[in-house]
Amino acid sequence: MENLRNVRNIGISAHIDSGKTTLTERVLFYAGRTHVIKEVKGEGAVMDHMELEKERGITITSAATTVQWGDHKVNIIDTPGHVDFTVEVERSLRVLDGAVLVLCAVAGVQSQSITVDRQMKRYAVPRIAFINKMDRTGANPQNVIQQLESKLGLTAVPLQIPIGLESNFQGVIDLIERQAVYFDGEKGETVRTEPIPAEMTEAAERARQGMLEALSMLSDEIMGLLLEEQEIPIELIHKTIREGTIAQQICPVMIGTAYRNKGVQCLLDAVGRYLPSPLDREVFARDNSNGGAEVPLAPDPDAPLVAMAFKLVEEPFGQVTFVRIYQGTLQKGTFYYNTRQRKRARISRILRVHADQKEDIDSASAGDIVAVMGIECATGDTYCSEGSDLSLESIYAAEPVIDLSIQPAKRADYDKLSKALNRFMREDPTFRVHVDHETSETIISGMGELHLEIYVERIRREYKVECTVGMPKVSYREAPTVETPFNYKHKKQTGGSGQYAHVVGRLIPMDPESPEPFVFENKVTGGRIPNEYIPSVEKGFRESMHKGPVAGYEVMGVHMRLEDGSYHDVDSSTMAFEICARDCFRETFRKADPVLLEPIMKVEVEIPTEFQGPVTGTLSSKRGVILGTESRQGYTVIVAEVPLAEMFGYSNDLRSSTQGKGGFSMEFLKYQKVPSRFQEEIVKQAQTLAKAGAK
Repeated sequence: MENLRNVRNIGISAHIDSGKTTLTERVLFYAGRTHVIKEVKGEGAVMDHMELEKERGITITSAATTVQWGDHKVNIIDTPGHVDFTVEVERSLRVLDGAVLVLCAVAGVQSQSITVDRQMKRYAVPRIAFINKMDRTGANPQNVIQQLESKLGLTAVPLQIPIGLESNFQGVIDLIERQAVYFDGEKGETVRTEPIPAEMTEAAERARQGMLEALSMLSDEIMGLLLEEQEIPIELIHKTIREGTIAQQICPVMIGTAYRNKGVQCLLDAVGRYLPSPLDREVFARDNSNGGAEVPLAPDPDAPLVAMAFKLVEEPFGQVTFVRIYQGTLQKGTFYYNTRQRKRARISRILRVHADQKEDIDSASAGDIVAVMGIECATGDTYCSEGSDLSLESIYAAEPVIDLSIQPAKRADYDKLSKALNRFMREDPTFRVHVDHETSETIISGMGELHLEIYVERIRREYKVECTVGMPKVSYREAPTVETPFNYKHKKQTGGSGQYAHVVGRLIPMDPESPEPFVFENKVTGGRIPNEYIPSVEKGFRESMHKGPVAGYEVMGVHMRLEDGSYHDVDSSTMAFEICARDCFRETFRKADPVLLEPIMKVEVEIPTEFQGPVTGTLSSKRGVILGTESRQGYTVIVAEVPLAEMFGYSNDLRSSTQGKGGFSMEFLKYQKVPSRFQEEIVKQAQTLAKAGAK
């Protein structure tokens, strides 16, 4: 049994093109996992093992691997940077103990860095920041550290300063040990330490003093030694940094350039030294047999098993499920209980994974991340030893914002297509599929054009199904704006027992940004409606949310308060109250001055400064609101809020207006009211489509 103190489960995450995958490739090489360094551009990185990833030079799915660094066993997950694959980052952070946030020394904190940071805070994941690309023209680590504090609200504590910048970047000065570190050899594999160069001694001492003052806010012992002007023991510095990092009071900052093979070994040392082991994290599960009470989990191999399935991958020989074990030991050939499905499943194989290579093992214990075969489940399911009924908090999945209609070119391929769509839905909680009953089209929904484009391409390659894809459509929402009372009676008398239900109450609009799209409140007193009918009323209201009466889009921001009503001893039934609630909702919603809401995206465009005028003009013409611009060494970054409906095909517009030199990223920000002149057009289009479907 390995020592859990020496296990590290970490993720490497960042904005697009910050060098996450390049950094992971170096980690594999220095830890002896691979014997050649592969590049993302070119033959394709080890961790980007899908054909599509190699072609596009981007990471699409998170890949897992395990390396040994000194005494430490490090389980690493390399995650995508594109916001369209944000669920990959989300599910990885859900099961990790620590993370490395990679930042570009030139671009600094970008929009996706902010999203990743928000996800880390959601799951309370401690992190080390690594400022990469120190060899690039315009590298400015000081600027990045300021952005870490101003944009992310972190207390950044630099543990190193650079020796030279841009093309003169030679190595780093370790402020804790007071020494210069150089990386020699063809691949930077030989780490050489020397005294600090004389011309940098003063700057290094100043930076070290700043680091110690930041740490003195966490440790009275360091504060006392500083005030007495005494030497501070190096072990005390390491201990304080570790405690502060795990408590998320500070974020240690390291620097280097993965592409030029400098600084990666120091980062690995810091991962082992400062990031938490499974023993340092507190994890709670809900006990379903005890009313959902919270139960602490201990990383004890002898306790009953509790594990979470956080990622599913379909392979030619069956489904592979990635599992993080929080408590107990997972044994091959044993039955375990899935608390969501409420059924047992037998683990036929346990695999230790390295990107797309796998080795069989017989058991895995608390703190481990492994892959298993032989179980059918969904992302976020909890597995327990038989006899216990615990469930872990599931993974947060954002709502999809874009729809596409899809159908196979040949009718014979319908089965293959539905198999593919079912598999992708199980794997990815942000990918949804539904059938539009009016047009009988299959609609896929996702986080962005790239997200759906990749899935369509995967259907073509992995299932050999050629598909016809409709134009991307925006996922609008409908919402009420005026509080409206309702008093609705449902009566039907057609020989034999009839139907009778009567509901009275109010429809109250809610803020579109409220976490729940629908709230039901029961204020009925004195048994005016018997208790057994109340759930049917709620069900009727809830089912009406799927398709609003204005243009057939999903409804959000509704608070239904049931205040009164009446029933009939013979004619009332659960079905009658459900139908009554459905009809009542449609009638009341139309009176509540409903509006359409559209998804607004936060867009970050990076362009050479000479193109700033035309690009800003284009964004404004797309109903965009410019939030700010920032100049960085001949480049300008424009941040804007733009409706998603206006952003289709923007990548082509941007390329043509910037001679191919511009790039942009966008993520969902909020839902906002559609201007009335556009609303009429959208409603008209929806009605035309509905009529065409009805024919």
